Amino acid sequence: MYRKTKLPRALLLLLLIWGTNCSDKGMGGTVVQPLPPRPNDVDMWLTKPDQTALLQKQDLTISFVDTTNNYPNIDVDSSISYQPVEGFGYTLTGGSASLIRGLNATNRASLLQELFGTTGNAIGISYLRVSIGASDLSETVFSYNDLPAGQTDPDLTKFNLSQDTIDLVPVLKEILAINPSIKIMGSPWSPPVWMKDNGKSIGGSLLPQYYGSYAKYFVKYIEAMKANGINVDAITIQNEPQHGGNNPSMVMSAEQQADFIKNHLGPAFQAAGITTKIIVWDHNCDNPDYPIAILNDPAAKQYVHGSAFHLYAGDINALSKVHTAHPDKALYFTEQWTSSKGEFGGDLKWHMKNVIIGSMLNWSRVALEWNLANDATFGPHTQGGCTECKGALTISGTSIQRNVSYYIVAHASRFVPAGSVRISSTQVAGLTNVVFKRPDGKKVMLIVNDGNSAAGFNIRYKGKRALSSLSAGSAATFIW
Repeated sequence: MYRKTKLPRALLLLLLIWGTNCSDKGMGGTVVQPLPPRPNDVDMWLTKPDQTALLQKQDLTISFVDTTNNYPNIDVDSSISYQPVEGFGYTLTGGSASLIRGLNATNRASLLQELFGTTGNAIGISYLRVSIGASDLSETVFSYNDLPAGQTDPDLTKFNLSQDTIDLVPVLKEILAINPSIKIMGSPWSPPVWMKDNGKSIGGSLLPQYYGSYAKYFVKYIEAMKANGINVDAITIQNEPQHGGNNPSMVMSAEQQADFIKNHLGPAFQAAGITTKIIVWDHNCDNPDYPIAILNDPAAKQYVHGSAFHLYAGDINALSKVHTAHPDKALYFTEQWTSSKGEFGGDLKWHMKNVIIGSMLNWSRVALEWNLANDATFGPHTQGGCTECKGALTISGTSIQRNVSYYIVAHASRFVPAGSVRISSTQVAGLTNVVFKRPDGKKVMLIVNDGNSAAGFNIRYKGKRALSSLSAGSAATFIW
């Protein structure tokens, strides 16, 4: 894979030496014995911005040696550990579920095994986010308690999960048959419109008199999913609570969210014996003060497991600000889209640096890209929903195209299972990296060359160096 890559001369020489397995004759006909072949200590998978390598295992011998060289070292120390990993994945939107459900049984089984299996070439997705009711990437807007205009149902006697049982629940059941331990997070885009002050699916706020009803709505959702064999591990209170222009959407202040949690949702979960984690914020990195304000309220904090982030604004380092303020609470990165107008190489580099590696360097336990699948017209979506969201997959009839976010997530999900722990690694300019120790003891490095030229580097572990290189814009996973 390196034939077209301009590698540093010393690195080419070293690779040549490693690859020499035959004897030769020196001056005067003296037989020069070859160096003994080195063992391969490190496996490498590569994706290049020009797509000539797509999560491709490299046929290289990468060995840990005692010798030194002039390349920079990435020092890995497995004795220093940070947060545990809960998983990598996507949002299984209603539209994604309907497209997958539309495949014939054979093709659907094959695709789901590829996505959620843990053997062979499967990419091992270990975490999914789903919408509670419709998201903007559902075909239509709905909740589980839709009523004719003017009617209300505070006791939720007409609560019904039926809309999700058409596609989403059946697909989730097939996924759980492949990976029973996959974690699922639920996020609402809007409550039933009769609970809102504007009576609309777009924008508006939750009326205070329905805080108790909305808490019961979450309880009923979790119980209804459990009745279908689906455990909801975590919920967020509101997707993007400061963005009221989507369809559906709702606006919610930090004060409102804290009030809802401490006086209604937390006690309702406790009374019902529900252990589903409560996650706050679920919006951009430009406002870490929002989750901090909620966590600063002890009455609310006791019910909150952590905070979730997107990166359509702000800087990924905002997660560390929240961690510093409340180190006892978990962090999650729950959404980032790739655009239909995006370019493979640019998206690969930016998302690997910020979403996958950057979120983990800043204490996140999860890194999720946005929608799992779309059709050729970037649907389905609601009227007013996202028209340019490009999923990990484009499904057109029986054709399945794997897009850039497929590889972005797969570089992590295939090799870093839930239960892994981030360990210490140093940063080298232009080579953003993060390292994990897996439950089986193996170490996994995710790295991207976000510079403009090829770069050689050493993985230095326990005093020995393994020399490798990445071309500009490439992403790699190393395992040893």
